[in-house]
Amino acid sequence: MSQETAPAIPQTPDAFAPERPGLFELFVAFAKMSLAGFGGVLVWARRAIVEQHRWMTPEEFNEAFALCHFLPGPNIVNLSVVFGARFRGIPGSIAAFFGLVGPPVVIVTALAAIYARYGEIPALQRTLAGVSCAAVGLFLAVILRMMMPLLKKRDPTALALLAAVFIAIGVLRLPLVAVLLTAIPLSIVVTFLIRRKASS
Repeated sequence: MSQETAPAIPQTPDAFAPERPGLFELFVAFAKMSLAGFGGVLVWARRAIVEQHRWMTPEEFNEAFALCHFLPGPNIVNLSVVFGARFRGIPGSIAAFFGLVGPPVVIVTALAAIYARYGEIPALQRTLAGVSCAAVGLFLAVILRMMMPLLKKRDPTALALLAAVFIAIGVLRLPLVAVLLTAIPLSIVVTFLIRRKASS
């Protein structure tokens, strides 16, 4: 009687590994972000990229946004270009960029014409004030979510740098460029020394 062998288990890809989005999918995803992004697209960008599609982990999103924050230009526009290039190269950057800026340009142009004609109406001014409050709330909510990966790691060095930059810019009102030119090299050097010490 021949010895039976166990059936081979097929090797399946990681169920948690996201598929690479196509060009049209990139365009549609960023168009949805821009259309939903009242008061700022960052809230909806993080929700779509991290929570809905799982194209990035929370840590990867923070790192990408941090890079885009230090580059010249609007942060979320930089993020669309960097994100699109990560998955589809230059065509991906173009698709994500036009998905992000295309629909709002059309809508804002129409709204600007309407506001120029009816902007003095008190009801409209109260509506815009309410929208501003909601936008601030959404922005604070996404800041707290982006801070969670740092808080979970409980890295005292990262938290100290975070607090120092916040105090320098938010409390002491120091120039943004000077703070960044000091904080960026300092954070790189500190991280390099800590990892070098951990590996030795």
